[in-house]
This record gives sequence, structure tokens and C-alpha cells, in this order.
Amino acid sequence: MNESSATDPTRPGAEATDSAAVIRIGLVSISDRASSGVYEDKGIPALREWLRSALLTAFEPVERLIPDDRPGIEASLRELVDHERCSLVLTTGGTGPAPRDVTPEATLAIGEREMPGFGEQMRQIGLRFVPTAILSRQVAVIRGRSLVINLPGQPKAIRETLEGLRDGDSKLLVPGIFAAVPYCLDLIGAPRIETREEICKAFRPKSAAG
Repeated sequence: MNESSATDPTRPGAEATDSAAVIRIGLVSISDRASSGVYEDKGIPALREWLRSALLTAFEPVERLIPDDRPGIEASLRELVDHERCSLVLTTGGTGPAPRDVTPEATLAIGEREMPGFGEQMRQIGLRFVPTAILSRQVAVIRGRSLVINLPGQPKAIRETLEGLRDGDSKLLVPGIFAAVPYCLDLIGAPRIETREEICKAFRPKSAAG
């Protein structure tokens, strides 16, 4: 298993100055070939780059590059949530119908509650491009005070899924899933995070405005 854990928080905004406000985010790329060095992993860099562009809140990425092995995936997700104390875990890869695509099964196995709306919206975004988006099996679960979300494997699809789709005038056509993430974290008792509205406007009810 190839593992790396960043020690310096990523600080995308001047507002993030208190180290106590840093949220730990697990970034997991699941691929037999990338984890064995056959080709360079592009999933974790894509996730890290998007978070840096979208978050005002300081965050510390905790990264794992692992093969398509269900016991190993389950162990990594448990470690990130239970020991690394990641409030949010984003995975990429291993969500199709192929025999080695076992990320959803591993995610459901470690989860305490499923959040099916995330997977439903991801498939709606993908169907704007290809009919085979219905073959994707991404899921999201809550474990303790952490949210774990499966994402697509390609960098472009990762960005579109998180951010949503816009027209030529930058008008939002289809909301991305990340707009719902900050409020979900609020509800489960995780640290509060803020986003850059021009990238991804987080939705919170007026009663939850802080």
C-alpha cells in the first residue's frame, strides 16, 4: 500500500488563520495499476486541486493510494475516519460494474448510515454526457461524525461532480454534490467549512446561517 499524509495544512484563504479550524480530509485513489506504479495517479491531485480552489476553510489532506482490494479499502476508510480523524473522506475509482470495482461495497460495509442522494445526483450529472453514467455505482455514507463519498475516476468528472455544470455564461445548470456537503457536516457534528461561492456555493438553510 502506498500512503502519504500531508503535515502542512493547505490554506486557500486568508480567513483561515486558526490552526484549530483546520479540517482533515481523506483523499483516497483506488486503482490496481496506479497503486502498483503502472501509471501515474491523477485522482488525488485532481481532488486536492479542486479543494484548494473551492474551500475558504483551511484543510489538511490525508492521502492514500491503494489497489482495488475490498478488505484493504475498508481498512483504509476505517483508519482515515477512526484514527486519522478525517471529517470528510473522498474516494475516486473502483465504482463501475467490473469484477474488481468494489469501492461501493467497501464503503457501505464501513458506513453506519447511507446517504443515497449523493449517488443519485452524481449519476444525473454524468447522464448529461454519456448514457453509460447509469453504470456508475457511487455511494456516500456517514460513519460517526464523518462523511465518506465515492467519486468518479477521471479528473474532469471529479470536478464536474463536485462543482456542477454551467453554461457559457457561467450560470449553474446542474448543482454539484459539494454544495450539500458543508451543511451535512454541520448536521453530523463535524467542523464547519466555508466555500468560495464563485466555485461552489454551499447551501445552508437560513436558520442555520452562522
